[in-house]
Amino acid sequence: MLSRVQKWGNSQGVRIPKNLLEHSRIKIGAEVDITVHEGKIIVKPVNNIRGKYDIHDLAGRMPQQCRLDEEDWGIPVGCEEW
Repeated sequence: MLSRVQKWGNSQGVRIPKNLLEHSRIKIGAEVDITVHEGKIIVKPVNNIRGKYDIHDLAGRMPQQCRLDEEDWGIPVGCEEW
């Protein structure tokens, strides 16, 4: 399918036909990731699932210099122990 790069204000854009959006599962207003690979522009949907995070995945992404060792505060005193 051919399209044309057009100017919109100070930006440029390409119109994407509805059937291509449906096949790519991209909805109007959705966030997309745009990259260039080997001279080709690639547009991918961003899968943001709010509220569903994996703590092990998130911790695994932390830079090593930000990770701290567990602090030894001594034996529990009073009602500290659960």
